[in-house]
Amino acid sequence: MPVTRTIRLWSIAALFASAFALGGCSTQIADMPGLGVPAGAPERPKEAGGYLPVHDLPPDRNEEAMKPAELAKIQSELTAARDRQATAATPAKPAKK
Repeated sequence: MPVTRTIRLWSIAALFASAFALGGCSTQIADMPGLGVPAGAPERPKEAGGYLPVHDLPPDRNEEAMKPAELAKIQSELTAARDRQATAATPAKPAKK
């Protein structure tokens, strides 16, 4: 390898190493009073919050989401739109001379 290529590779490696090393310090920098917190930001809680309630389900509905007649109407409209698009997408045959 030429010398300039070797120097370039070492420079890139040093850049990535320094970015990786400084990335580990980002949480400590964000906690510094004068640097990381904007002026109007609310105070951070002293203790970290618990886990989000991912297994909590919303309550059941009292009525159906959609009436069967509405569902049939929407399905027929979608089928008609699909058929219109299918006929519009087929190329027209050229007229014979």
